[in-house]
Amino acid sequence: MNKSGTIIIIEDDSDDQLVLEEVFSELGYPNKRMYFADGLAALEYLHTTPDLPFMIISDINLPQLNGLELRRKVKNDAELSLKCIPYVYFTTAINQQAVIDAYSTSAQGFFVKPGSFDEIKETIKVMMEYWRKCAAPNNFNF
Repeated sequence: MNKSGTIIIIEDDSDDQLVLEEVFSELGYPNKRMYFADGLAALEYLHTTPDLPFMIISDINLPQLNGLELRRKVKNDAELSLKCIPYVYFTTAINQQAVIDAYSTSAQGFFVKPGSFDEIKETIKVMMEYWRKCAAPNNFNF
């Protein structure tokens, strides 16, 4: 996990993308953010970039390749799996089955998008601080 790496945000709602960008700007995290409107575009990027992203924040309901399908593809791809990129859902799709489905993909978190800007900001801060403090197998030099 590259704690200074890019944060991949997969969100098809342009208004939500703007809100998230404002939240990250206000919180002052230096990580570059890349936004994708669908899971397929994000997967293509992950396969072609030499960079090691810090985290993937994904909606569930996405066109072409939804968040659950994308997570399965990332998890089952040997090369991507070795990168140990935390995969966190950030979605309005909240029901018991959605949570079960998300964790069945070995997601590392499931967060419900709150309604207010301040609540979104607090949720992103919790998410970021947790992963900034976590250790991963590729954090060590052998």
